[in-house]
Amino acid sequence: MAVGWSRDGAVQEQIDATVEAGVQLAKSRLPEGESLTHCEECEVAIPEARRKAVPGVRHCVKCQSEIEKRLKADALYNRRGSKDSQLK
Repeated sequence: MAVGWSRDGAVQEQIDATVEAGVQLAKSRLPEGESLTHCEECEVAIPEARRKAVPGVRHCVKCQSEIEKRLKADALYNRRGSKDSQLK
């Protein structure tokens, strides 16, 4: 099915590219390396159970939650400008 002036399959390619970009973004946000013993933001001790559960952790639960809230708020804007991201 062609849409407008685009060739067949172009819409699906656009959707696939958006999904791939989302996967790459999520992977880039995964912590890596040695876990810290104290939070980078507030310097509160990070419990050993959290350090074992999330290798490479750098923030306490409270600070990590605040960071994720800010990231979620930023994600509400369509910065890519692609059609499929506007269909949500």
